[in-house]
Amino acid sequence: MKKSNTFFRLLRYMSKYKGLTFIALSFILLTTLVATAIPLLAQYYIDNYITKNIATAGLYILAGYYGLFILRVVFTFIGEYYFSKVAHSIVRDLREESFSNLQKLGMSYFDKTPVGSIVSRLTNDTQAVADMFGTIFSSFLNSVLMFVVTLTAMVSLSWQLTILMILFIPIMLGSVYLYQRLSSRLVEITRAKLSDLNTKLSESIEGMRIVQAFNQEKRLLDEFEGVNKEHLRYMSKSLAVDSLLLRPAMALFKILAYGVILAYFGLSWQTAGFTAGLIYAFIQYTNQLFNPLIELMQNFSVLQTSMISAGRVFELIDNTEYEPKQSNSDYKIEEGNIEFKNVSFSYDGKQDVLKNISFNVNKGETIAFVGSTGSGKSSIINLFLRFYEFERGKIFIDGVDIKDYSTKELRDKIGLVLQDPFLYHGTVESNIRMYKDNLTENDIEEAARFVDADNFIQELPEKYKSKVTERGSTFSSGQRQLITFARTIAAEPKILILDEATANIDSETEETIQCSLEKMRKGRTTIAIAHRLSTIQDANCIYVLDKGEIIESGTHEQLLERKGTYYKMYQLQAGMMQ
Repeated sequence: MKKSNTFFRLLRYMSKYKGLTFIALSFILLTTLVATAIPLLAQYYIDNYITKNIATAGLYILAGYYGLFILRVVFTFIGEYYFSKVAHSIVRDLREESFSNLQKLGMSYFDKTPVGSIVSRLTNDTQAVADMFGTIFSSFLNSVLMFVVTLTAMVSLSWQLTILMILFIPIMLGSVYLYQRLSSRLVEITRAKLSDLNTKLSESIEGMRIVQAFNQEKRLLDEFEGVNKEHLRYMSKSLAVDSLLLRPAMALFKILAYGVILAYFGLSWQTAGFTAGLIYAFIQYTNQLFNPLIELMQNFSVLQTSMISAGRVFELIDNTEYEPKQSNSDYKIEEGNIEFKNVSFSYDGKQDVLKNISFNVNKGETIAFVGSTGSGKSSIINLFLRFYEFERGKIFIDGVDIKDYSTKELRDKIGLVLQDPFLYHGTVESNIRMYKDNLTENDIEEAARFVDADNFIQELPEKYKSKVTERGSTFSSGQRQLITFARTIAAEPKILILDEATANIDSETEETIQCSLEKMRKGRTTIAIAHRLSTIQDANCIYVLDKGEIIESGTHEQLLERKGTYYKMYQLQAGMMQ
């Protein structure tokens, strides 16, 4: 996205807060007028009171002079306060809009985008936008107003000398252009390196158990230091450019301007009739003329960072890799009969992970998929849950194309249990409720009792009000799984998807889990992905997958009699258990 487009788009966000912006602009204008009046009052005092030694009246002028300074500080505070308020309101809007769009994105986006990069855009990059509005934007407006008003005052004092000062402006603008050319790319790379740093940090923290278990601390530290050094390298290059072309260059121009002023007054004071007050006022105005440009230069790097960050945020907001679009029809899932008909699918559009998959499962029946890693088991579930779009083949529920159902209907009527149970920060009750306000406390307890989770919940200090830490780390894997079972049952789904629901459960807990699963499956259409073949022996049909194709199907007994792939898998697992 072009920076100009990004800037004007940010201004549209600002237009939502017209009242606050108007107050901020009003006080910035007042600050400018007061700042312009200060040198004029000083000139009047010097020329009319110091030289004439009128002490009493001069004290009043002097008091007014310092009063204007105080007024300037107050007005500056109020203006910056309201600009900061606008800035943080815009950041809130950006974060809400980004997070809202994030919820709509399909799984393909998350497959290729690191978590740390997403977090960086929602936190660091949005905060950089706040810096632009809260500091730079107010500074920019103040600088522009100060420049215009000061230039007007200077012309009224001496238009000849003002022209000499204006000659410095093209040189300063040339420095701005040179700085922009040198620093823009460096700032962009620096932000990207910061995103990489967040990604590495996020991955390391999330996988800390694995890191420590495999004694990989040094390797992770080396990788982190490598990314950190790259970030430092580009940050140092940016600082080098800043140090050369920001304040030092501008300060040099200002010193040269002072030299021109003093030389001009020194050469022409006898003929032009300049007073001491006029000389003082002109020097002050020259300072006020150059300071806005210096401030703009100093803030330019922050502005570039903000614009690049805003562009990264808008990339997230504008991303349209949405989950498959659903119909707004009123079709309802009543029975839960499922049919896959000649379904083929590829994640990358090149290599098929599913090839001509066809099967049927009726209400109340359970089917299972088994196979080696990468055989396509999870891909079948991903398509059925509409996480990915597919074009070849058809999937029907109760005879209706799955694409004709609304997203709400599919999510309400299909229950999903994953092998890695995910619990949210909150309470046991909130994790079972999952924000379904229509569920009563009795409904939640009934769901927990149904899946045999109530026993251990009742032993907790606060029972259903007990706190759940991030990912439910204080619970055992079996307890976490039972809570997710209760969550699924509380939603009363017509169809149940079990994605290796017992894969991470110890043998002692497995019996409880299996009893709970058996009760959950009664009367529901169930599709199970199984790692442990012992957990699916009662399935109505078992499908064996290999490289995206169904190579065997039948009941447990039928598949054993054929002594094919399933038989070998069963024998291997049985041998490992002995």
